[in-house]
Amino acid sequence: MRLHQMPVNKPRTVRVLIVEDEPMIALCLEDVLIDADFEVAGVVGKLEKALALIESGACDAAIVDANLAGVSASPAAVALAARGLPFIVISGYSPEQMQGVFPGALFIQKPCRPELLIQTLNTLLLNR
Repeated sequence: MRLHQMPVNKPRTVRVLIVEDEPMIALCLEDVLIDADFEVAGVVGKLEKALALIESGACDAAIVDANLAGVSASPAAVALAARGLPFIVISGYSPEQMQGVFPGALFIQKPCRPELLIQTLNTLLLNR
């Protein structure tokens, strides 16, 4: 008699978009996410590319740098919020300096510990 294994219901991997214009930081974020078993939906450093990926439905969540080479990433945050997608804003600026630019966003100041980023992302995903 041959035994057939039942497929295991594995939870779907969460696809996270990285919106970061500094290549080294983007690479570090990508490594941190992969190590924590997230799928990286894309790494973009320009607002237009971020908006296109968000519009395409390619991600389940995002990590967004507040400032992309002098351009505010707030339109990306607005697009994510409009789709009900959780996101974290990261920046070298303090929360006080960013006040009002990303209302209601979870904010982490750079540099941050990888554990804090993953813990915050997991908490955000659990609460949606």
